[in-house]
Amino acid sequence: MERVVVGAGALHGLVARTAAAAGAGERAAGTLATHLVGAELAGVQTHGIYHVPRYLQEIERGELVPAAEPRVVERAAGRLLVSGELTFGQVAAEHVTRAAIPLARDAGVAVGALVRANHIGRLGHYAELAAAEGLISLICAGGFAVTGARAAPFGGRDRLLDTNPFCMGFPAGGEAPVIIDFATTALSGIKVANAQARGERLPPGSIVDAAGRPTTDPNDFFAGGAYLPFGGETGGHKGYALMLAVELLGRLFTGADAHVVPDEGVPLMRHQGATFLLLRADLFQPLQGVLDGNDALLAAVRESRPAAGNDRVLYPGLAEARTRSHRQRHGIPIARDVWDRFVAAAGSLGIDGGGIAGAAQG
Repeated sequence: MERVVVGAGALHGLVARTAAAAGAGERAAGTLATHLVGAELAGVQTHGIYHVPRYLQEIERGELVPAAEPRVVERAAGRLLVSGELTFGQVAAEHVTRAAIPLARDAGVAVGALVRANHIGRLGHYAELAAAEGLISLICAGGFAVTGARAAPFGGRDRLLDTNPFCMGFPAGGEAPVIIDFATTALSGIKVANAQARGERLPPGSIVDAAGRPTTDPNDFFAGGAYLPFGGETGGHKGYALMLAVELLGRLFTGADAHVVPDEGVPLMRHQGATFLLLRADLFQPLQGVLDGNDALLAAVRESRPAAGNDRVLYPGLAEARTRSHRQRHGIPIARDVWDRFVAAAGSLGIDGGGIAGAAQG
């Protein structure tokens, strides 16, 4: 697939200028740009600039309010509830994370809840913020199935749940932090949409057709099929169990349904509830002891012998950290079709981004 290469700094500036032209304040535009470019740097293109054209359409329809400020609805010892007020979800979720960090430092444990928020992007971003402060985190988001169910439960064919992302983060010392971040479906929705647009097949175990039969044709999903929980033929029950837990802990635990205003916000996100659980890593022993122990375990994993057919053993978060380091030095490769849509969307607001991309790669 043809790709272009863009420097991280230039891309950040282009995203920020586009968001500002769409009505975001300087701080919100910068936060959004940092998040989207951070996803690209980490190699998680499904949560990067791909979404900008859609965000601009949502702003035009009045579903996303770029100038809105997140609002604290409730605050007490060790907990807070935040309304995103329909601004960029990344801005709202980062607000919850940064507000919960001092609560966790004081109480040892803090729980943040987010409602009335749009797409909050890569959950690993918030886990990385927490890990940098010596905090363990558990973050999840549910509620999308209320208005846009796309995933079938294990053994079923009906669209009942959704991608329901789940994340955990653990701080380390010299090693990169552990960041466990994934959708509870076999694939993210973006990968299914991209496969359809590009005429590609999906990996087995990703979707079923309208009759509940396994298929690798992405068109079958859009003809009434459904995403499958992760785990494939032998482990899909595990993905389904976690998917259900995220719905319980995301939408229902936060009480997101009670904060819905009819016909406001992006339909898929109206009932979204996100939970941010932060734990001080030094609750039971000095922080340095925790970091040293984590480093020792992670180094042992990293230095263990690879199985046949594998070059090396990684732990969750290490590949992203290495990809980030490489792309900061050499630029970010972006699929040509994604880049062209993004540049066209920015251009619709008078922002010219066509000159910052490097030579195309095969």
